Amino acid sequence: MQENNLKIEIELSPVSNDEKVVWNGLRQHNNEHVSSDGDITFAVFLRGIEKTILGGVLAKAGRGWLHIHSMWVDPSIRGKGYGTKLLIAAEEEARRRGCHSAYLDTFSFQARPFYERCGYEVFGTLDDYPEGYQRFFMHKSLKN
Repeated sequence: MQENNLKIEIELSPVSNDEKVVWNGLRQHNNEHVSSDGDITFAVFLRGIEKTILGGVLAKAGRGWLHIHSMWVDPSIRGKGYGTKLLIAAEEEARRRGCHSAYLDTFSFQARPFYERCGYEVFGTLDDYPEGYQRFFMHKSLKN
């Protein structure tokens, strides 16, 4: 490929196949250093009547770490311990899969105090992300 034929393009709605090229290229490079063969994504759901989802955790376990990607509990049942139960279930699944630690991020208008009560500690902060707020990066040891 001649370099003078290369062009930088910004695409606001990239097609998924194009995104996969980038993800697969990065994954291949990373696997040359640290294998992702054991990585697994999973979810923990709180279901109500007729299997309605009232809360959940979307997570990934691999390379010794649990990543809590997203967590949500319906406002009608917040403060009743369901968030803690969901988080504990995700952490237990991660331990079964050999994870020694967990990490997540949360905004200042979200659940930092909740995660701190569950044993997570802030290890990084982005100020004004978004403007007027902070984004906190948190971690926790899963070792007993």
